[in-house]
Amino acid sequence: MNLEILTPDKKVFEGEVRSVTVPGSMGSFEILNNHAPIISTLDDGKLIVRGSGHEDVYLVKGGVVEVLDNKVVVLAEGIAQREGK
Repeated sequence: MNLEILTPDKKVFEGEVRSVTVPGSMGSFEILNNHAPIISTLDDGKLIVRGSGHEDVYLVKGGVVEVLDNKVVVLAEGIAQREGK
């Protein structure tokens, strides 16, 4: 599935991923391929991106996530990247 991570001033990430874990307002949840359409607000916390052989962790400062037709768009108020694995 395709993931885009955006902040008000830049595009942080765009590419194909296996899964994404986001800090939803009602608890953290994972998005996998063919996930049902959803729009959710995000709290401050870890956004974990898993791709082929890598895992990147971003620290999100609030925002919104939308999932539709295997495309995930994260609109974050602010973001910082931690080291990938």
